[in-house]
Amino acid sequence: MMLRPRWIGALIFALLLAAGFAWLGQWQLERAVESGKAVEAPTETVLPLAKVAAPSSPLRDATVGQLVEFTGAFVPGDYQLLEGRLNDGRSGWWVVGHLTLQRDGQPVALAVARGWAPDEASAKAAMARLANESADPQRVVGRILPDEQPQVPDKSDPTAMKSLGVGQLYNLWTGVDGVDVYAAYVVERGAPAGLVQIDSPPPIAQTELNWLNVFYAVEWIIFAGFAVFLWYRLVRDAKEREDELRELEAQEAQTAGNVQAERLE
Repeated sequence: MMLRPRWIGALIFALLLAAGFAWLGQWQLERAVESGKAVEAPTETVLPLAKVAAPSSPLRDATVGQLVEFTGAFVPGDYQLLEGRLNDGRSGWWVVGHLTLQRDGQPVALAVARGWAPDEASAKAAMARLANESADPQRVVGRILPDEQPQVPDKSDPTAMKSLGVGQLYNLWTGVDGVDVYAAYVVERGAPAGLVQIDSPPPIAQTELNWLNVFYAVEWIIFAGFAVFLWYRLVRDAKEREDELRELEAQEAQTAGNVQAERLE
């Protein structure tokens, strides 16, 4: 049935039609990718901290990873160590400081990750040097990141810190009663003596697909499958009609044969 010239021709036509629909679907997908909007924030342009974040407020998604600048003074005795921090794939320690800056004439506390050390001894030595520095105001440039959730400390060392939770640090800092605090921290660009700069790459740009083109692409693919399915249904329906006709003819022939045999008797 399917090998008859008429149906072979119809199959070729259906396949060509399906190929055309499939090509249109692929073209629509390419259009969806090409016309997708890259969600990029100018994170590498250094902006004043006051334009990016406010105390006691979470960071907006568009500002996560933004390079910021500000002027403030580090509190010499308020340095903490964070263990298990990766830097270029190596585990080590962060030295995190408590910086005080002025906003609208009021002091505000900010956590600043100043640098990384490969071992605890180096981190403690750098922390001791920083604790002896003067508390003079200085300009800081770094990448602002959202507050991390505090982790449950290990039973072996309950004082060890592995995440930069601003609330946890706030409880350890001195002179912060009634002082606002940023619900974020800054990774300092550069590092003090004895520490390695913390690797803090810019956030990865995301791409939004043009979903209208994606919808059209799916439609064309469905049309391609329907073209072949329609050919199959037409062939099957034609075969069923022919089978019914043959069965009807056979029944009529059998009836006629029975009538003739009865007459001869």
